[in-house]
Amino acid sequence: MTNNSLLGIHHVTAITDDAERNYKFFTDVLGMRLVKKTVNQDDIYTYHTFFADDVGSAGTDMTFFDFPNVPKGIGGTNSISRPSFRVPNDEALSYYAQRFDEFGVKHDGVQSLFDKKVLPFEEADGQLYQLVSDENNKGVAPGIPWENGPVPTDKAIYGLGPIEITVSYFEDFKKILENVYGMQTIVEETDVALLNVGEGGNGGQVILRKDTETPEARQGYGEVHHVSFRVKDHDAIQAWHDKYTELGIGNSGLVDRFYFEALYARIGHILIEVSTDGPGFMGDEPYETLGEALSLPPFLENQRDYIESEIRPFNTKRNHDK
Repeated sequence: MTNNSLLGIHHVTAITDDAERNYKFFTDVLGMRLVKKTVNQDDIYTYHTFFADDVGSAGTDMTFFDFPNVPKGIGGTNSISRPSFRVPNDEALSYYAQRFDEFGVKHDGVQSLFDKKVLPFEEADGQLYQLVSDENNKGVAPGIPWENGPVPTDKAIYGLGPIEITVSYFEDFKKILENVYGMQTIVEETDVALLNVGEGGNGGQVILRKDTETPEARQGYGEVHHVSFRVKDHDAIQAWHDKYTELGIGNSGLVDRFYFEALYARIGHILIEVSTDGPGFMGDEPYETLGEALSLPPFLENQRDYIESEIRPFNTKRNHDK
């Protein structure tokens, strides 16, 4: 592994039609911490929310663009088809299955996938997810469970798990993941492969599925927008920009998102981002009140009054008297 290698999954971004409902589901049901409530830097009239571990560690955050008027997405091939979240062990899956029953969350019960236990479920908007057990898992280290969340810390989600991608051009896409992104195929079965990223394990894996029968997915709420993979720092992401240029892969150029640097490239139908591990989410808000106020990067701060007058407010303050 070189200093420029991908280290694992950085974040996954999906689309919601209701930031407030989505917030309640991720915090009150899943027990993930809202570590940043900001706006989409490319569309300041919409929210961008980040749910992660206790301190917003890279590799733990599921993020959402809030597009209230976007049509519902349609699942299908040539899409990022299912994000997943890590929990400490098999017992935690049983805990969540019971919790989902209590909250009326649609789920498929505990199952096995690549010799590990998983719990597939979906949000009210139809977005598909699954929990994956870290029991006997090795590889990319997890994050830190939300200390003051509603789920006991020995059961709670503490990182992103394998990201599932479904394409009709399975072999071609797998070669790109291997040859361009340095991923290693560790399991290959009929129409599905498991690839390691960085140190691998649940925090550094891609599940690639082949589907030539289902119509193409249509992006909208309830669908994933993009996946991001981790790199160490500015030098590493600059090396990726140079690599894309050398290979003739169209890309966004380096983008400073304040919380991290980003680089985007569309590979077939799949938008892949490369992001730096830092600076992170702890620099502009106190730990105790992360995500409770609207946070803006410095280049948008002079528009705060206008943004706050245009964007629909919703309350993310937590009870600190626990």
